[in-house]
Amino acid sequence: MTVQELTGALSLTVYHLEAPDRPVTSGYAGDLLSWVLGRAERDCAWLTIMSNQNVAAVALMAEAACVVLTEGVAPDGELLRRAAEKGVNLLGTELDTFTAAHRLAGMLSP
Repeated sequence: MTVQELTGALSLTVYHLEAPDRPVTSGYAGDLLSWVLGRAERDCAWLTIMSNQNVAAVALMAEAACVVLTEGVAPDGELLRRAAEKGVNLLGTELDTFTAAHRLAGMLSP
């Protein structure tokens, strides 16, 4: 599945879409940035409620395919700027984190 396909399947809001064809191979849900950095898999869809500029840096270092802000959280201006600057796919949903993770898992399961 690609980031673009994920965006359509979950009706995600696009905040920044640098690489729509990037593959999504797993998911990760977490809000503690240092924890995410050490545990998220490359090419994951990272689900979080964190919306500050550090999210873009962690997504870049963790090599996440995209960040999905859950629970209706909107990115702050600095996160939008950093996502565009660093080429981070940044998306959003009104779904709570559990529901978004459950739907993502269902789409990624064989």
